Amino acid sequence: MESRDPYEALPQVPAFTVDSEEFSDGGTFAPAQYSAKMGVPDGKDASPELTWSGFPEQTRSFAVTMYDPDAPTASGYWHWAAFNIPASVTGLPSDAANTGGMPAGTVQLANDAGFAGFVGAAPPAGHGRHRYFVVVHAVDTEELDVPADASPAALGFALFTHTLARARMVCTAEIPAE
Repeated sequence: MESRDPYEALPQVPAFTVDSEEFSDGGTFAPAQYSAKMGVPDGKDASPELTWSGFPEQTRSFAVTMYDPDAPTASGYWHWAAFNIPASVTGLPSDAANTGGMPAGTVQLANDAGFAGFVGAAPPAGHGRHRYFVVVHAVDTEELDVPADASPAALGFALFTHTLARARMVCTAEIPAE
């Protein structure tokens, strides 16, 4: 059921480190990162707490994205896309995306649920394990020229030529068939 790694076709860039107190790379999401808005009991739609380090000295800003390539669509599912995060920022608190806790100047695009901010994991019941790529992109410019009403895919296109390095964690979620 798993599709390919969505980052393997992109230019290879150096890696840096991203961590979270709420989940680990290769682990499963906490209930807070599941989606109440999409009907998951006990979900909170809380963007995860993240910290990052080891990015290139030339970094001028960051972007943070969360993408599910295993969604039952031809295009996957974007859960979060934020950019123009100042280079002085090295982390985000839990639920920053939906509580006004994003750094000044940050732009959040509409996710595939249709609103700007974070929407939690909600794989269809019985569809199997989904992978969620939580990625921090070190960017070579202070501001990406991406309109606030653009799609996360448009942000991805801008990141294609402006990413210096990438930090990523892959987390999983699964909802059993009823």
